Amino acid sequence: MHRLSAALALVALLGACAIGPQGLEPVATYDLGPQRNHPQENPHIRVALMLPAVAAPAWLDNQGIVYRLDYQDAARPQTYANSRWSAAPAQLLTQRLRSRFAAAASGIVSGGEGARAEYALRIELEDFTQSFAAPSESRVSVTVRATLIDLVSRTLQAQRTFTLERPAAADAAGGVKALGAASDALIEELLGWTVQNLKDARPGR
Repeated sequence: MHRLSAALALVALLGACAIGPQGLEPVATYDLGPQRNHPQENPHIRVALMLPAVAAPAWLDNQGIVYRLDYQDAARPQTYANSRWSAAPAQLLTQRLRSRFAAAASGIVSGGEGARAEYALRIELEDFTQSFAAPSESRVSVTVRATLIDLVSRTLQAQRTFTLERPAAADAAGGVKALGAASDALIEELLGWTVQNLKDARPGR
């Protein structure tokens, strides 16, 4: 009986070691933060616009916060062990885009509502990472490819790649904050570009 108790105690001790400090460390979950205030000169889109969900490559289609150590191996994306996004970056950007464009458009259609739109803006996320030039020096980069399509004539209206970079504190929280700011700045550029390309579009064709 004494030996059995000792064996059980040893098993319990080893189990506790296996889930020690590393296992108990909480995982920090982030989103892009509060949306920034819109400029006073708010652009306006006069036609119904479809905004499908942002597409992303497989390596960005998860909740990992991706970083690269350029001073070691820039071709190797890594993710923080104890920090993650509340949703995949493409989902966070989709929510952000629709919210911002809804404030500037006559009508926004998500694509799954069965409603008709005259134009579609398709966004592909190509980069959403934090890169370290040195252990204490980092920047973030957000890159998307935007394609504006005339759904009535089924023609390509315009296409462009947007990239925004921002300096960031050299940790996960700093990267998250900078990625939120870069995303909002990119969305403003994207909105201005869309308005410019739709300035002659007539609603209700």
